[in-house]
This record gives sequence, C-alpha cells and structure tokens, in this order.
Amino acid sequence: MIKAAVDVGSNSVLLIVERADAQSRKSILERSWVTGLGTGTKSTGLLEEDAMERTLGAVREAFSLAHAAGADSVVAAATMAARIARNTEDFLARATAQSTPIYVLPGDEEARLGFLAVANDPAFLSRNRITIVDVGGQSTEIATALRDGSGWKEEFRKSFSIGTLGLKSTSLRAECPTGAELLQAVVEIDDVLGICYRRGACGDAIALGATGTNLVSLREKLVEWDPERVHGQWLEFGEISQSVSYLYGMSEARRALLPGMEEGRGPTLPGGALILERCLDAIGAPGCYVSVRGWRHALLDREFEG
Repeated sequence: MIKAAVDVGSNSVLLIVERADAQSRKSILERSWVTGLGTGTKSTGLLEEDAMERTLGAVREAFSLAHAAGADSVVAAATMAARIARNTEDFLARATAQSTPIYVLPGDEEARLGFLAVANDPAFLSRNRITIVDVGGQSTEIATALRDGSGWKEEFRKSFSIGTLGLKSTSLRAECPTGAELLQAVVEIDDVLGICYRRGACGDAIALGATGTNLVSLREKLVEWDPERVHGQWLEFGEISQSVSYLYGMSEARRALLPGMEEGRGPTLPGGALILERCLDAIGAPGCYVSVRGWRHALLDREFEG
C-alpha cells in the first residue's frame, strides 16, 4: 500500500508519502511549501485571497506528486488558520472543487496526533516521560505523557492560540523589533500560555515543526536538507534564546541567505524561536530534542491502520 498525508498548516503545506508492506513502512517522498495561509488572519479573521491561492496551488501539487508516486489515498487536513477564519468554508469548497479535499483538524486532535508522532518514533522509545512542543503559524500545541506498563498515560494536552504568523501581525511586525517590542511579545506569549503546569515534570521536551528543525539546520550550516542529521538533535534553552536576538538583529533578506535556512522561513523563524523559548520556560525544560516528524505522520499511521 502507498498512502499520503498533507498538512495544510497556517504557514506551510507539508506532504509525506509512505509505502507499507507486511514487514515495514518506508517514506518515499516528502515535500514542503511555505504559503502563509494564515497571514493576517489573527487580525482580520479572514484567509487572504493571495494566501488561499498560494496554498491551493501547493495542495494541488502535493496531491499530484502523491498520485504520481502511486498513492492510492491522500488525506489532507488544515489547522489553526482554518479553525479561526470566517471564510474557511469558501477555502474548503475551492479545495474540493479542484479535487483536493481538505478537512479542518480540531486543535485538541492536532496536539494528540503530534504527541503520537513522537511516541511511536523508534528514536524516542526509551523515554519514560515526554512533552511535545509544536510551534505553528497560528497555534502551538503542548502535550505531556508518562509511559506505564500499558502504554502512554496522558497528563496534559492543549492547543494555544499563539503562532509565528500571529506574532508577526501584532507585537512583532518589525523586521528588527526593539527590546521593548520583544518584551511585549514575551508578555503576549506568556499571557496566552498561562498554563498551570508542574515545572520540572515535563520529562524530555521534544520540539516538532519548522522552528526546531531550522534552528538545528542553521547551527549545522546545512546547505541541503538532511533529516538524519537533524532528527534527535538537542537544542539548549540558552542557544534558542540567543537565536532570537541573533536573527532579529538582521533583515529578513539577510536571514534568507543564512546556510541552513529553509526557503520562506526567514520572516517567521525568530518569532518561532521566541515561542519555543517561552514554552520551554513555562514547562521548566532546560532545552529540547528536535523531531523532523509531525502530526501528519500520526495521521498517516491512522490511515494505514484503516
């Protein structure tokens, strides 16, 4: 069997295609497009026309690539931008009209699938307690679970309405924000998080999404994407904090030229690093491991299980 999943996120579209037989599963194709579906959505309550067109184009290409790779089914789901926009039905209708149907993934389900993507990853099977932090364009998910004899016991799971695009349309509009603007952003993030969490009880923190993978790629100066070199790497809390001031100290054009920067991530990566830093502070983690997996992997697991 060959199946595919498409993550229609607030900032990017991600495709994964996998082949399965009786013995194993293998990824045969992965692609990403930065389309900014949720650009301005937090302020306007709408998906902008240009952003919808870019995203629908990327989704069309994702479905086409999946079918060309032999996928007999493709499932696509959209996240926070689609959850909060008033014109989401129009976006979904246009996706259906081009034969690339998309459904809206509830925030709680996004957090659960993000956790399962890590919990089912052989790289982290030895961990007894894990917390996933998944920073997105318009939302951030945090989930904590403890492994017991029967599997994983969930202790905390929540989707927070804070993301890189949201920050860029509010407190961090400037390419190079001032110290006062950064402090305001910290207050904004901490306010949204506002979680009652047992500090130090997070176990191993694991970051999903583009923020963690891009920070590692920048550190390693990867001129080509190499998931094996990124997956499982450790980011210190202080290293993440320093990346915020380092990246905000240069223009978006300069960031785009940095070795390891994924195309299109320059405008939002420093905001993502700031959100990741505040999340780690909230749960009392000294840093985090990085996973190249995401909720799309767990969604694909469910598709293969039928």
